[in-house]
Amino acid sequence: MTLELLAQGIQTLKQSDEEINRLIAGRSNEIVSLLGRYVKEIELFNSAYGLVGTDDTEELVIKHILDSLAPLGIVYRLCKEKSAPKIADAGSGAGLPGIPLAVVMQNIDFTLIERMGRRAGFLCNTKAVLGLSNITVEEGELEKTQREYFDIITFRAFKPLDAKMLKTLFNACKTGGIIAAYKGKLEKIEQEMKPLQDACQWEVIPYSVPFLEEQRRLLIIKK
Repeated sequence: MTLELLAQGIQTLKQSDEEINRLIAGRSNEIVSLLGRYVKEIELFNSAYGLVGTDDTEELVIKHILDSLAPLGIVYRLCKEKSAPKIADAGSGAGLPGIPLAVVMQNIDFTLIERMGRRAGFLCNTKAVLGLSNITVEEGELEKTQREYFDIITFRAFKPLDAKMLKTLFNACKTGGIIAAYKGKLEKIEQEMKPLQDACQWEVIPYSVPFLEEQRRLLIIKK
């Protein structure tokens, strides 16, 4: 069931965005297979490491794997604006959205930043199991990562933005860098960003997750 659901989701995403279709063209089976193995790794270690808040496979695939991939076209278009872009996944946890994105965007470098040792160990193990040479795992706080190094920083299930966190994210971003935050309802985003409106430029881009009837948006903040 897992592989079938992933395959259907990937096909839906290909049909929804020409950029995604070009990225995945000719690799659909490979991508589905890698993501299926990734789901198994999460399920194997979830109870011990608290990687995701569900033990239901269908929910894991839809709300975590496919949700991570749904704004792929947006993220890739941002990447094309950069030369040899470097992407960080802040507070990576189970590797979401970094690992699903890296599986598809195999020619782009990703750094998964995770402060908890056990979860960082899970990420290193998963990198090896999936054979993802475009991933680096960095155990530690985002505050201590390299300054002005990344072109794009992504995150989901991260604490709400405030001035301190925005400064930390910007410190890790190159000039002209971008924060791409996975978010939900527009009203909550506007409330979250209201205190920060004088500190940055931002926009919200909606995206749809296959099989999920929930509002999902990518919050884009430019340094």
